[in-house]
Amino acid sequence: MRFLRHYLLAVQFFTRIPITGRLADWVGYSPAMLRASAAHLPGIGVLVGGLVALLSWALLQALLPGPFSPLVVAVLGTVFTVLLTGGFHEDGLADVADGLGGSYDRNRALEIMKDSRVGAFGAMALVLVLLSKVSLLALLGSQGAGLLVLALLAGHVVSRTWPLLVIRLLPHVGDAAGSKSKPLADQISLCALAAGFLWCFAVLALVGIAWQAMFFIANDMRVLASAVLVSALAAACMAWRLQRRLQGFTGDGLGATQQFGEIGFYLGMALAL
Repeated sequence: MRFLRHYLLAVQFFTRIPITGRLADWVGYSPAMLRASAAHLPGIGVLVGGLVALLSWALLQALLPGPFSPLVVAVLGTVFTVLLTGGFHEDGLADVADGLGGSYDRNRALEIMKDSRVGAFGAMALVLVLLSKVSLLALLGSQGAGLLVLALLAGHVVSRTWPLLVIRLLPHVGDAAGSKSKPLADQISLCALAAGFLWCFAVLALVGIAWQAMFFIANDMRVLASAVLVSALAAACMAWRLQRRLQGFTGDGLGATQQFGEIGFYLGMALAL
């Protein structure tokens, strides 16, 4: 029951899927519970990635064959992702781009990141990231519906694992009193980190089994390993940038790390294929 309550609390915090009424009362809330729910961030990737994968598969089956079908599906799937999450991670990416691009001074950059308005750097980052994501998904979708489904599921899970490492390795910076991520991000235990990685490893194992069953490709582990490696490198670059410029991370930095990790996963898979 505690596992389920923590997972549902993560659903409340990281998505727009409604957890209301008696169910919300049963789940409850406390800063300690929110901190514990961070372990289920990759599990949120299972939920979001699974729903988007199902929609993408259904659309690919429903649409008439054509050169632009994968592109249409990639766009609609990305729209559905934003609706499910409320653009939670994309918003963080835009704030980080505005902050780091708007000033070389650490304190000024943190002030800019707290501004709800989107500046030129944030707008450019959003456009480029969404274009990269849509184009890579369209490329993978052109190789088959099954491949796109597996890429979406694994990509959403793996990319949500890296922020847990950032929480563990870097200090939280910024306005602690005004930060909505502070109760979540001030620390993460080794047990919670292990639980997050268990989510990730379990999904990667299932994707590997499904890949071999669907495509009978002997080097499927190389493709997944390449995707995970490029995803890790992309997330590490974001974490290094946060450490160098801010001497730590903010909640927006976690969102940016997830976005970099997701695009890196799709890119690594495309390159390996």
